[in-house]
Amino acid sequence: MHILMIEDNESVCEMLQMFFEKENWQVTFIHDGQEGLDEYKNNQEMYDLLILDIMLPSLDGMTICREVRKFDSQIPIIMLTAKDTESDEVIGLEIGADDYVTKPFSPLTLVARIKSTVRRVEMPGEVVEAKSNYDIDTENLKINKNTREIILYGEPLEDLTPKEFDLLFTLANSPRRVFSREQLLQQVWEYEYFGDERTVDAHIKKLRQKLLKNGPQVIQTVWGVGYKFDDSGDFE
Repeated sequence: MHILMIEDNESVCEMLQMFFEKENWQVTFIHDGQEGLDEYKNNQEMYDLLILDIMLPSLDGMTICREVRKFDSQIPIIMLTAKDTESDEVIGLEIGADDYVTKPFSPLTLVARIKSTVRRVEMPGEVVEAKSNYDIDTENLKINKNTREIILYGEPLEDLTPKEFDLLFTLANSPRRVFSREQLLQQVWEYEYFGDERTVDAHIKKLRQKLLKNGPQVIQTVWGVGYKFDDSGDFE
């Protein structure tokens, strides 16, 4: 795996490089925001994951994330935020980041988050042999998990981020089942957020906006409980 990390604190980069090397990961460190964005634009095919600090010279991490998502919806993005900056975390998720890590952080925590994020977007090698080419095939939604193909209301849906895809797949795989935010955190993010449920709401909000481009909303809120997938139109 080759990581592009845009972080202006060189001592943090030096420390993380040792941990990344233990995992046999390649990493390119860039300390300027605009240079980092240019590097990714010019060498997009080289990288498997982006790590963005928010506060950067010349171009901040939020802007980089927003610009990357204009031409690449698939690359996993992890953002580094300062302590107690809840608004930054929510905004980062809304503009397309897949995860965030709050500074100061343990290198082992970041490594675990990277593994969790990448594991969710890796495609299995085997070919699915079934009556349908889709893992999920409802009245209005079809999803192939291997190819990450989504057909909603007869039209392709192609601009979901990895976490948005995983959220939709998890909900649609159990139609009409109500998932609490805690359950979605455990199943989609695969680790505990220690009660930090706003990341689910931020991702659901962005996902819903994209789904509405194809037709009626299929993710319903169950007030006081959580969310469910329902494309029947028979809403209570």
